[in-house]
Amino acid sequence: MTSKSPVRSAEDIDETALSYAEIKALCTGNPYIKEKMDLDIDVQRLRLLKSAHLSQRYSLEDQIIKEFPQQIRSYEQMIAGLEADIAKAAEHTHTNEDGFSTMVVENIAHDSKKAAGSAILEVCANMTSPDPIPLGRYRGFAMKLHFDSFAKDYIITLQGELSYPVTLGTDIFGNIQRLDNVITSLSDRLKNCRTLLANVQEQIETAKVELEKPFPQEDELKTKSARLDELNILLNLDKKENEIIDGDLADDVPDKPPADRGAR
Repeated sequence: MTSKSPVRSAEDIDETALSYAEIKALCTGNPYIKEKMDLDIDVQRLRLLKSAHLSQRYSLEDQIIKEFPQQIRSYEQMIAGLEADIAKAAEHTHTNEDGFSTMVVENIAHDSKKAAGSAILEVCANMTSPDPIPLGRYRGFAMKLHFDSFAKDYIITLQGELSYPVTLGTDIFGNIQRLDNVITSLSDRLKNCRTLLANVQEQIETAKVELEKPFPQEDELKTKSARLDELNILLNLDKKENEIIDGDLADDVPDKPPADRGAR
């Protein structure tokens, strides 16, 4: 449907129907006919392999021109966002003796995990719409709260340069821990993005090398195609089928019988 070959190779070739001229040559015991039929199969196989090679080449070109650059831009934007958010979290994290940084929930600052966690659950209980609403700020990140009607979960989205959704539970202290875990994991996300970016850049270089490789059996295809053309000429198979059939059948057509004489 896409005009591209979906396979790299094929061992079996469909049966080749013999033409009238081939049957005639085969019946006469011509030694070239078997060579020609073998070459027909080999040339078809090699052409299929070349088609697959070209299809892969076109795919690599699309990746180099479109797909890989888009991935690189995406990873670079994510890396820049994560770096900025990590710096923001470090700047706005000021823990007290309980290891908690002040959280603002609905314009009220809370200095303890218990108070902050209770305030979050209270806002959840009073929500009348699943649409996102401003919740407050925590460690430099704006917080938005919404209700996922499909999953039946309350979700806080930490908003910095990038967005980080955090699914809430029913535990006061557990929700605070979940928010802290997401912020702490930003450095791991940054490391992972840098690894993915390096992988894409390496894939580009590999694809460029593959793109320069010619079809490995090009010489064999040319040689066998040329020999096949020679055999077709030698065996007189390059003529149109109807010309051969008409010429052969002409000798076998009986003379037209004389017209019946009219009744005496």
